[in-house]
Amino acid sequence: MKKKSKKEKVVYIDDGRTIADMSGVSGGPQWTKRGTTSSVRDILRTYFGAMRMMLLPTLAVCGFLLAAFAIVALLFWLM
Repeated sequence: MKKKSKKEKVVYIDDGRTIADMSGVSGGPQWTKRGTTSSVRDILRTYFGAMRMMLLPTLAVCGFLLAAFAIVALLFWLM
């Protein structure tokens, strides 16, 4: 008859941190280890394409904030 070895009981201690220590975890998604097959030109084209798409919405939000600031400044200047 074999004697079973007793499993070591893991004790977790809460030190109040919100971020867990993941240093002992191995493996993970395989796609992160492969890298990219895209060229630098394709990556930059994608980046600047996204920047071009967001230019008008960014200008619209900046214009709205400028108009709101001007209205509030005008109201306080007239008081």
